[in-house]
Amino acid sequence: MKTRILTAIVAICVLLPVLYFSGTVALPAAIAAVAVISIYEMLKCIGIRKLYISLPLYASAAVMPFLVRYVEDTGVFATVAFSAASVILIYLFAVCVLSHGKLTFEMLGTAFVASLYIIAAYSAIIYIRDLGDHGKYLYLLIFIGAWVTDTFAYFSGMLFGKHKLIPDVSPKKTVEGSVGGTLFCAIAFVVFGVIMNTWFGTDANFLLLAVGGVFMAVIAQIGDLIMSVIKRHYGIKDYGRIFPGHGGMLDRFDSVLIVSLGLAVMCMLVSLFGINLL
Repeated sequence: MKTRILTAIVAICVLLPVLYFSGTVALPAAIAAVAVISIYEMLKCIGIRKLYISLPLYASAAVMPFLVRYVEDTGVFATVAFSAASVILIYLFAVCVLSHGKLTFEMLGTAFVASLYIIAAYSAIIYIRDLGDHGKYLYLLIFIGAWVTDTFAYFSGMLFGKHKLIPDVSPKKTVEGSVGGTLFCAIAFVVFGVIMNTWFGTDANFLLLAVGGVFMAVIAQIGDLIMSVIKRHYGIKDYGRIFPGHGGMLDRFDSVLIVSLGLAVMCMLVSLFGINLL
């Protein structure tokens, strides 16, 4: 426990300056580094160590956060992103054929889908950060949603947990923990709205924030369980050791990945701040 707490404190001390300077190149640079490390961990988990496979994926992970921020024309961005994904997919198909069975379709297919998920999810953080006038605050809900859910699910499960959630995937998670994490995430989203209204003069839509908090908590737990399923399938305990007591980058950011995508979709459909529609 002490190791986990100390690691969390150090990680927060590193994260805060990046968030403070999120309007500069610091954020896409940090996201690019984290994305590359995450893909490395995933490929290592799958059992892919060949550089001629991993390098195109690393390059995409490193470049995409910068494209999201600095390519303002959405048509150009969509063309580049689609073309890059298509070329990499065709390349991996070719590698699968030419490897004569040494690299299976399952391995390369998993590598492509997992890398696409990781790159899109991390890039969504930049997208939300640069979204309108409130993006510089709104993207913080990604980390709030993921980590509040994780923290309060842990403590709720420890204090009240009696019924196992999905023991075949994650033996320690409980229904009570899941409910606790969801409840506190919704509360955290509403409190965030209150802070935004009080200190920054916004007009928060509290109903949407509460609903969004519940939705983000649910998908945060799904994201966590997805990564657990992958680890169980490949027979590993942690994706890495970069965070003592926590595991690898994917162990720490498993919920952040899916919450960033979920929040990005939500922001495309509704306005959490501005004119109250409900």
